[in-house]
Amino acid sequence: MNHDIKKSFRSFDLCIYNMKFSVVSAAFFALLIALTSAQQLSVSYDAFYDSPDESLATVACSDGSNGLITRGYTTFGSLKDFPNIGGAPEVTGFNSPACGSCWRLTYNNDHTGETAINILAIDVSRPDFNIGIEALNTLTGGQAIQLGRVPITATQVNASDCQI
Repeated sequence: MNHDIKKSFRSFDLCIYNMKFSVVSAAFFALLIALTSAQQLSVSYDAFYDSPDESLATVACSDGSNGLITRGYTTFGSLKDFPNIGGAPEVTGFNSPACGSCWRLTYNNDHTGETAINILAIDVSRPDFNIGIEALNTLTGGQAIQLGRVPITATQVNASDCQI
């Protein structure tokens, strides 16, 4: 009988060990997913994206089934998220499936803290993001030209967050 009790305790201990392992594994995979969904990149500026009258025919996300012209937009200014538009690394070229995707760019400034803006992807930009001066000024507290390029964390969010 004593042998049976020891065997039951071993089974119980093994069950507790497996539960702890499962909880730790689930936490690890949740952390891994969270870390891979946010990308450490940088963002620079190009005044090209600041012109509200610029035709969308001049960017990779112009027409085609994934294009913005196809959705009824004609100029940069016709996009509801203007001036928060620009090039994104995930836009791989003309008619990319990433056209019209929305990205939350977060910048951490030691003096003013963390700021974030949403950027509508309308063009190709490799290997990092490229946005207008006005959008970068919003992100950096008016220091776009002074800083030129800043490190960011980029996270894809719902397209509706960019009013698309």
